[in-house]
Amino acid sequence: MTIAIGSDHAGFRYKEAIKAMLTDLGHTVVDKGTYAETPSVDYPLFIRPVAEAVAAGEVERGVVLGGSGNGEAMTANRVKGVRAALCWNEESARLGRQHNDANVISLGERMMDQDTALKLVRIWLDTPFEGGRHLARIQELDQ
Repeated sequence: MTIAIGSDHAGFRYKEAIKAMLTDLGHTVVDKGTYAETPSVDYPLFIRPVAEAVAAGEVERGVVLGGSGNGEAMTANRVKGVRAALCWNEESARLGRQHNDANVISLGERMMDQDTALKLVRIWLDTPFEGGRHLARIQELDQ
């Protein structure tokens, strides 16, 4: 799978760890930045390119990170065709895929430890979309 990843300064450390894990799992990772913890940067500059790559079909999925993950999810979800799930525990990651067919996961580095972040990305990658009654709801999002 080809996966775009992006973060602001507050999500940079986890971005690097997730990027390494994805590469180790055999995925191709497209890093949209930021490329350092300093200086402080504006998250839309690095999150929107991830969302646009997902929406354009250039990549299959996207991972976005920040301090809380909230602004990153909001930014990604402004791009038509993106379904970004803000995840904070295993169930939110699983349901984001099962029920919402999330093609982007948003995580907050200040909200969890690194092992949890890595685990959530793995769950999100491995969980299939259930379809069924959820499909019509997903289709309504872009109407």
